[in-house]
Amino acid sequence: MPQRNANLHPKLAEWLVAVNAQVTQLKAAGFEATPVNARESLANLTRNFVEPGPDMTVADTVVAGGEYSVPVRIYQPQDAIDGASIIYCHGGGHMAGSVSVYDPICRRVADASKRTVISVEYRLAPENPYPAALNDLMSVVRNLGSALDRKGIAHNRRWILMGDSGGGALCASASRLLQHQPHSIDAQVLIYPSLDYTMQTPSIQENGRGYLLEKEKIRWYFENYLQKAENPWLVSPLHGEFTANMPATLVVTAEFCALRDEGVEYVRKVREGGANAEHLHFGDMIHAFLNVENLVPEACERVYRHTAEFLYGV
Repeated sequence: MPQRNANLHPKLAEWLVAVNAQVTQLKAAGFEATPVNARESLANLTRNFVEPGPDMTVADTVVAGGEYSVPVRIYQPQDAIDGASIIYCHGGGHMAGSVSVYDPICRRVADASKRTVISVEYRLAPENPYPAALNDLMSVVRNLGSALDRKGIAHNRRWILMGDSGGGALCASASRLLQHQPHSIDAQVLIYPSLDYTMQTPSIQENGRGYLLEKEKIRWYFENYLQKAENPWLVSPLHGEFTANMPATLVVTAEFCALRDEGVEYVRKVREGGANAEHLHFGDMIHAFLNVENLVPEACERVYRHTAEFLYGV
């Protein structure tokens, strides 16, 4: 493990010793990554370290329109405030994660922000490579209002995009497209997002081994997602155009995350393009720390609280 771990949160450092030992054993035994074990790994991690979320009204529906009717789960907290609803895209490297896995996290987002949260069951790679998941999110943005009307759920046809890791990539990719037209997105919240499919930032090298999200795993995710020889420069949100029509943006980064630097650079580019961007950095955290909440509850609570504060008035 890199030597910078002196500032790593003690509970994460202790846990990573066991995780890395297990990874070494699996690799020595000929472990082969597959979509099945990637999905099981994220589901088990979240189930073991994130307690069930608060009670609230929950409903399932599908958002019709476009090439695919997208399943979504709707969370309605008590005493919901007026304003834009949150469209949440779960993490998982475009290959793992689900509405069910992220149920406790979305409940926490809804409870903290006092906003309706719509969790998106977008299609996953490798069965559905780029741009299927992005198309699903765009379809939800365009057609969600009708789906909520059908369920009798109040809304103002304004949305906040929110996602972590690969879900953050989808949100940023949607914002990149929508900035060139009148749009209904008031803000976006990107939590340790994956923004650079070229894998060129220094933190990929610095933190790409020993901190849960490893460089070789990132490359594997991207190979399964970008199957049609897409130019990674052209599809990376980090390398797109940034205009003043980008939504107000909050980016959360972690010091010991391989994706740290692309989040930092994204904030800079949003600001230079003329839109508002806020940066919340955790100097002792790793990638996916929301999924190991029991180890670092204070940091997770800070993410939810800061998100609610950022969105106040949106």
